Amino acid sequence: MRLSVSKTILAAIFLAAASLYGAGATAQNSLKKSALDVVWPNRPVRILVGFPGGSSPDLTARTLAEALSRALGQPVIVENKPGASGNIAADQIAKALDDHTLGIVINGNLTSAKLLYPKLPYDPAKDFIAISLLTTAPMVLVAPAGQPQGAAFFAAARRGGKGWNYGSVGNGSVAHLGMELIKNNSPGLLPEHVPFSGNPQVVTALLGGQIQMALMAPSVAMPQVRAGKLVAIGLTSGRSALVPDAAPLADTGEAGLKNVSLEVWNALVGPANLSRAAQARLAVEVPRIIRDPDVRQKLFNQGWQAVGTSAEGLKSRIQQETTLLGGIISTRGIKID
Repeated sequence: MRLSVSKTILAAIFLAAASLYGAGATAQNSLKKSALDVVWPNRPVRILVGFPGGSSPDLTARTLAEALSRALGQPVIVENKPGASGNIAADQIAKALDDHTLGIVINGNLTSAKLLYPKLPYDPAKDFIAISLLTTAPMVLVAPAGQPQGAAFFAAARRGGKGWNYGSVGNGSVAHLGMELIKNNSPGLLPEHVPFSGNPQVVTALLGGQIQMALMAPSVAMPQVRAGKLVAIGLTSGRSALVPDAAPLADTGEAGLKNVSLEVWNALVGPANLSRAAQARLAVEVPRIIRDPDVRQKLFNQGWQAVGTSAEGLKSRIQQETTLLGGIISTRGIKID
């Protein structure tokens, strides 16, 4: 009888302990789950853009903001913080603490900036959360009307030697690094770099004969090409629906240019401390929005190919391009004064 009672008591103690352990585990799981289930956003969201209103990154931001506001049920406000090739805004994004600040940045902010600016106030590899690669576009190598095209253009450029110039929107810009990539893969091509403050000034210099070539986004180059003022020599990528009448540089007969593949792009990022709840929500909403047919068409009309990758897709692009541009910066000895 005593043995029976002891067994009963022991069983009861065991069940009680198990119950307490189970309750504790459930509470812990509940706590973990609740951290992920925090409602985000719970106030307006800001998207910082490092370029003026009407610029390509700004138009992309406003197209995204309109649809994202509907999806999130909160206002999404675009704020322009132009300067230093987008690095002023990038620094503010990196240092944001409110969990409701995002940013649209360009290639250079995430790939070449750290290599070009030793005193850059943010670290692209550590200070951002990748959200999505939003849009891409090839660059178009253009020249003044009357210049030959294809292999004949490069033959003329070699004859011109250092007497020929090319323009870009500034030292360290993708247009600058892209031209140095072309030169690096085209022995004997020696045009000198002339930096300008913006694309309108580059176009004016092309039309005035101060420079003989430049790399530009399709949205800037093609209106001038269609007007007969410039000629499109080729694209820094494969064929593109954005520029259906232009062939890749790889098809010009320049053997080395088969190795040239470079695009301009816009990406959505957040500060490294962006909450897991925000990351989870944006990982679902942003690619869905960018791939929406109406949004894709708006972006296409602005001169962009909509992409809308996952965070991993953006990280992969950053890694590949950092390696590519880092090699060019090192090989060509490019520095920012």
